Amino acid sequence: MSAEFDLIARIRERVAVRSDVVLGIGDDAALLAVPAGMQLVVAMDTLNAGVHFPAETAPADIGWKSLAVNLSDLTAMGARPAWCTLSLSLPEGEAAWVDGFLDGFLALAARHDVALVGGDTTRGPLSVCVTAHGFVEPGKALRRDGARVGDDVWVTGTLGDAAAALAQWRKGTAIDETLRVRLDRPEPRVAAGLALSGLAHACIDVSDGLLSDLGHICEASGVGADVEIDALPASPALRSTFDVATRRVLQASGGDDYELCFTAAVDVRDAIEDAVHRDDLVATRIGRIVEARRVSAFDMQGQAWVPEKTGYAHF
Repeated sequence: MSAEFDLIARIRERVAVRSDVVLGIGDDAALLAVPAGMQLVVAMDTLNAGVHFPAETAPADIGWKSLAVNLSDLTAMGARPAWCTLSLSLPEGEAAWVDGFLDGFLALAARHDVALVGGDTTRGPLSVCVTAHGFVEPGKALRRDGARVGDDVWVTGTLGDAAAALAQWRKGTAIDETLRVRLDRPEPRVAAGLALSGLAHACIDVSDGLLSDLGHICEASGVGADVEIDALPASPALRSTFDVATRRVLQASGGDDYELCFTAAVDVRDAIEDAVHRDDLVATRIGRIVEARRVSAFDMQGQAWVPEKTGYAHF
């Protein structure tokens, strides 16, 4: 048996099974049974060393994050995760590295009952590509094009922690452990996404930066948004580590938060807080949807706040 097939066998031995997986790892393709009356939701993200994570990141953390960012995309659609495939490009076929990667990847998969059903391994620069699949009832998907003028704009959790850890890493300074966990092991807000179905009008996960991602909602919905920059929720670790000016930039445009940004009618505020709190999570109102087709940020004095950039640009 070749080294490649040894790695595939190593992966297959550790994956969980689901009753809706008719045929999983080991054949040319997987056979999967979509539940009757459900729509299939599919998301895919690629993570490259030195671009999406520092090259020295622990294999278990790379495994966790590669799945987390994909589950976050499903969550932003209000979908329940079910299956995933994994494509690994590795400089060397090191069994120990793969075992560590699987420790993180499969730990998160088990938490959300996700089955790894196939994929690919190849030699090349370190790169991880995951495709995640989930289910949603017809007409219940959260989309980007449903925001309405007068809606509140909300975010879950806190913003800026992952970008703060990355900033510390780039400077070569000590990285706050709490911030580093948010960079290495983001938590997809699966329960919140499911709870928001039927309450939120539009939703997106914050991956490239709040203002940039909220801009995608506005563009798809044909609306604009006013954001209260000082209303953005910050963790104690972020507040104690960075000054206000730096914190604003990290929270508004840093990205890698994988929190949910969504819009909803004013009259469901209490219902939203109750729904999100079931997952021991906090949702914060940070602005409102307006007619003007732009995203603007303002400080507590009502003065416009304009960052150098609104988010991460891939090219």
